Amino acid sequence: MARIHVPEGPGAEGRRVWALRPEMVGTVEEMIDAVYHRSILPAAEREVARMRVAQLNDCAACSTARAQSVIDAGVTEDTYGYVDEWRTWPEYTDRQRLAIEFAERYAVDHQGIDDDLFVRLHAAFTDEEILDLSLCLAIWLGLGRSLAVLQVEQRTGVMADR
Repeated sequence: MARIHVPEGPGAEGRRVWALRPEMVGTVEEMIDAVYHRSILPAAEREVARMRVAQLNDCAACSTARAQSVIDAGVTEDTYGYVDEWRTWPEYTDRQRLAIEFAERYAVDHQGIDDDLFVRLHAAFTDEEILDLSLCLAIWLGLGRSLAVLQVEQRTGVMADR
């Protein structure tokens, strides 16, 4: 049960809650749209980072949600299924491993991110891609934790991503 009153109506709580702050819902939708439609990162790289954040946020809905655009981009369940084994699963690329590591450190010890990680990030990603990934992480971490703290139920499965 949510810790705040979520208005009644059709759809999942995670969508209805925004009726409490309609002045802000456009910004939230723009952030989600930016991640799924304006990111310059390949979907599989974004998704492994998103999945690591979902795991660290302990968000079951986030862990099972799949955006239609990501499915359409060919991201498979195997891409999601081995995030816990990111250091050793042979199917991840170096960039995917770095995206997962960055996501993990960003979510649990952002102050401990050191120059060594950035040397490795710069060897694989452009500055634009590093900024892109950082902004995606900020959106997932912030929105996911906000809904988790408020205990707002989120939808699982395939989600529309505008």
